[in-house]
Amino acid sequence: MDNSAFEMHGDAPQKGLSVEKMNIISRMEKKRQWSLVSIFLLCLLACTITTAVGVLILSLVYINNSQPHSDVYFKPEAQPLQTEVPMVQTAVDPKFQFLNHLPKSKVFEFAGGAIQWARYRNNVKDYLSAEEEAFGTSLNSQRSQMTLGTLRIKSNGLRAPHWHFNANEHGYLVQGTAWIGVVDDGGEVVTTYNVTAGQVIFFPQNTLHWIKNVGNEDCFFLLFFSTHDELQTLDVDDVFFSTPEDIASRSLKPEGGIDFIRTFSKQKEDQGVNLPPNLAELVMNASYVQSPDSLVWRYFFDLKGSKEFQFPGGVIQHAQYWKNGSELNNNEKIFSEFLNQHQNALTLSTLRIYNNGLRQPHFHFNANEMGYVLSGCGKVGITSTQGAIEFNIHIGDVIFFPIGTQHYIKSTCDEDLLFILAFSTGDQLQTLDMDDYLQATADHILAQLFFKKQRKLNTMQAFLLLIAVKGSKEVTFVCTY
Repeated sequence: MDNSAFEMHGDAPQKGLSVEKMNIISRMEKKRQWSLVSIFLLCLLACTITTAVGVLILSLVYINNSQPHSDVYFKPEAQPLQTEVPMVQTAVDPKFQFLNHLPKSKVFEFAGGAIQWARYRNNVKDYLSAEEEAFGTSLNSQRSQMTLGTLRIKSNGLRAPHWHFNANEHGYLVQGTAWIGVVDDGGEVVTTYNVTAGQVIFFPQNTLHWIKNVGNEDCFFLLFFSTHDELQTLDVDDVFFSTPEDIASRSLKPEGGIDFIRTFSKQKEDQGVNLPPNLAELVMNASYVQSPDSLVWRYFFDLKGSKEFQFPGGVIQHAQYWKNGSELNNNEKIFSEFLNQHQNALTLSTLRIYNNGLRQPHFHFNANEMGYVLSGCGKVGITSTQGAIEFNIHIGDVIFFPIGTQHYIKSTCDEDLLFILAFSTGDQLQTLDMDDYLQATADHILAQLFFKKQRKLNTMQAFLLLIAVKGSKEVTFVCTY
């Protein structure tokens, strides 16, 4: 028979011991919990104190900087103490991000001509004004792949043989007659050709080339380079005189060897655009031959003789790559395909806007745009993320429109407004005009956006569509410019 009373009293010591252990464990857990809470509170207090100190320091700095103060500079003992007044930096008009008054820039004079630049400069001290710096900085920060230079060569003057390390070169001859030379890889093929006003020349990056004025009047070129960094160029005469005499002698192997090399002397003046005073004694019976068309048209394009694309208020012509070259002649196809083979090539165009004509608001999908005003005057409007800007333009001004920036150009003079334009693409230019994107947007979307009755907007869209259907040339223009 089981004795329940015995069992109960026999378990009592064990239960007492268990209760005591549980109490000890409970006290330990409470102490550990209190230790964690203490650590947390201590960290919280430290963070609070650190934050308060930081706020106090920032407040003191702000108060100190917000109060006007003067820096005292000690001069030599003979001079009294003076307080230097800090120079106030005047704000530059935002329009100079898009506008450069090139006639006001520095003229680099040579014996045979002159060069001027609208470009980015590594050394800010090379800018003549804050406005010029704003334009150069804009070209660089927008990664425009754009630099513009004007080159004037006197009669019989020579732009020395040279090449560019970091850019392709596209040129438009505004005035005069020139003879061009291009040396291909390996020097096995030399392409020479003549250009006259209205024609385009192209030199791929690192291609040796020269330009010689063979007419009686000055040659005036507009040159566009596919770089937004400072242009890097090397002339042949500079290379020659930088080469040790023995190296030049062993490389060129002239009759007379190193003694002949030593007969050359470097001129004191830069020969970038060369015209020796005794040229008649140095050169006799010069020959200005023209290479076969298959070679010439890689580096040459007759822009003035190319197809014209009409639009209401003006006309445009292109020297560019065409995806569909069915309307190009054989020589134009050579230029189009050769252009597209080179990375970072440009598109060149002429844009003529008649008196009071308008190149309506538009933007380019795949290119930055740079332009030079050849004749006339006008008004330019730009709409960008920074707001709307409008300014006047005149002969010699350079304009710049970053990719995707909507802009318009209006002629405001009695004569035509004529531009030479360059676009930073070797592909076919892609453009969208205001009337096209408004016509393409559903009328009920426009009604909701502009708080305008739908039937009114439908009437405007129908009118825009009628214009597009009537003029096939306008449609072509919209697709290509």
